[in-house]
Amino acid sequence: MADSDISMLMADMTARARAAATRLAAMTSDQKSGALIAAADAIRAASDTIIAANALDMEAGAASGLSGAMLDRLRLDAGRVAAMAAGVEAVARLDDPVGDTISRSERANGLVLARVRVPIGVIGIIYESRPNVTADAGALCAMAGNAAILRGGSEAIRSNRAIHAALAAGLEAGGMPADAVQLVPVTDRAAVGAMLTAEGAIDMVVPRGGKGLVARVQAEARVPVLAHLDGLCHTYIDRAADPEMARALAVNAKMRRTGICGSTETLLIDRGFADPAPVLAALADAGCELRGDADVQAIEPRALPAADADWDTEYLDAILSVKLVDGVDVAMAHIARHGSHHTDAIITDDADTAERFLNGVDSAIVMWNASTQFADGGEFGLGAEIGISTGRLHARGPVALEGLTTYKWVVRGTGQARP
Repeated sequence: MADSDISMLMADMTARARAAATRLAAMTSDQKSGALIAAADAIRAASDTIIAANALDMEAGAASGLSGAMLDRLRLDAGRVAAMAAGVEAVARLDDPVGDTISRSERANGLVLARVRVPIGVIGIIYESRPNVTADAGALCAMAGNAAILRGGSEAIRSNRAIHAALAAGLEAGGMPADAVQLVPVTDRAAVGAMLTAEGAIDMVVPRGGKGLVARVQAEARVPVLAHLDGLCHTYIDRAADPEMARALAVNAKMRRTGICGSTETLLIDRGFADPAPVLAALADAGCELRGDADVQAIEPRALPAADADWDTEYLDAILSVKLVDGVDVAMAHIARHGSHHTDAIITDDADTAERFLNGVDSAIVMWNASTQFADGGEFGLGAEIGISTGRLHARGPVALEGLTTYKWVVRGTGQARP
């Protein structure tokens, strides 16, 4: 499409989204929940259609050379479609934050002030690879009273269209505006540019993807951005770690699913830890390619030499950089230099050391004796998530319903005039 046509398309979509957002803001929790239940049923009913569309995306992705990790993110089967529908249903059952009173106070002059949660308005989500984001993001935005404009990656265009068609039909059948969740129908990059510069038409943009996408969004956006950066996650094995726990958690944190943002990409091991060899051997035996310095290679001969770039790489694959460090302070310094403020974990039986790590590491999620793979809104009891925010403003960590609201001040008086 010509840029002028895309500009007209996006202007029409944002105008319809604004009208839908006004209606959504007035819907009750039960009304929104009922519409999402209908949408979940519609996704289940369309499972065969969605899987058939995804097969075409998978075939095209393989032909274009997508990595194994990217293909895993893209792939849908009956189980994943069922999980997608269950995720929409789970959002429907969450407590609706809209209308909640955050705080309330009464002034000496009798004015009663309250901060009350309200929807943000129109939210644009720009994402890559994972077609389940179409359902997750649409459901979360709608339940929080926001209209959503979704722009998925070209590699998942057929899957996204099939999912969106089912989702939108279900929402409308359940009483929501037809334009509550819209999918940008074209893959032109100009559509992204139009979303990023839609001041006053789109209230917030959420990018979910690789460094290239997020860098572009942050450089070009004229609207507020809730950034989901790459997951350069670390697991640090302290000298006081239980050896069996260290082995089990290191393998799970890396190998359970290598293509998710909560997968550990760098393993740091205290030189004082007595038993690193079984940990590294278990990872290598599980099919993980290890990259480390000479000390690591001396412990595990299958390890390859690490380059400087390895400490700054989100592999999203069965590859792990490994480094021996001199204690928790050096580990924290490494994380501060190379991490992405996403999720970092310490394994130790020393509570004091654990607290130093939890307080000293400036990441959205910090963990003690747990796998970084738990960095997920569902595992946090939040239902589906729209992303994991690695910034410091508005929302941080898994962003679900509450993170998709803002607040307004409601002031009730009895005729007070300011002197």
